[in-house]
Amino acid sequence: MTNLFNYIDRPSPIHRLTGASKLFCLILWSLAAMSGFHTPLLIALTLASVMLFKLSKIRVKDISFMLGATMIFLVLNNLLIYLFSPEHGVEIYGSRTVLLEGFGRYTLTAEQLFYHLNVVLKYTCTIPIVLLFVCTTDPSEFAASLNRVGVSYRISYAVALALRYIPDIQREYHDIALAQQARGVEMSKKARLTDRLRSVSKILIPLILSSMERIDTISNAMELRGFGKNPKRSWYSGRPFTRGDMAAMAVCVALMVLSLLLTVLNGSRFFNPFI
Repeated sequence: MTNLFNYIDRPSPIHRLTGASKLFCLILWSLAAMSGFHTPLLIALTLASVMLFKLSKIRVKDISFMLGATMIFLVLNNLLIYLFSPEHGVEIYGSRTVLLEGFGRYTLTAEQLFYHLNVVLKYTCTIPIVLLFVCTTDPSEFAASLNRVGVSYRISYAVALALRYIPDIQREYHDIALAQQARGVEMSKKARLTDRLRSVSKILIPLILSSMERIDTISNAMELRGFGKNPKRSWYSGRPFTRGDMAAMAVCVALMVLSLLLTVLNGSRFFNPFI
């Protein structure tokens, strides 16, 4: 079964960080990467994200499906950018270096290629960190750490339930698909794409019904246990902030400050090597 947004338990320093500190780092890391087009910084963040993945001991095959989907989206995004705005890089960098003459306005320029490189770098330095956050954060501990920093425990618990429910939906979908195939519904690669899509659509109704039943069961259990009655609650998975959390947050704050300083000193969000 394909892993999709699952918590993967590994003995690593990334796993030992609290959920709140990892969320704080994710937000600042994403802002630092998305606030500008500073190519050296984006390259450094991309290399750092690869190092963090190795440090977390998350294997590529654990997230192969999400990486494949990201690559497809990345290719489509770049194709659409060039299709609808083939001179966007020329407009940004204020110069035009033709590499290959095309037809009409579709001429390949160094500025456009450099812009596409920056777009790719933005994804490669951000998406892995998002996957790293999801794969290394235990939902229960994440809820406890959110509540520790001031988020209502009702909201924190709702977030934890949502994260824990994604693997349950995956397993339910897998079980229903196997049951449908046992009844003769062809869903393998041997069938045509239209037939496979039609077969997959037949899973949606039982999946929705089973999900509604599961939601009703969880709601009744929480209500019987008096969830939400008291203003505070205790957490079994709660952990205090450590020096590692403080160090990680300090590094991400420094990255955000560095990104803003580069923008101010450069006078633009774009690093321009064509000047």
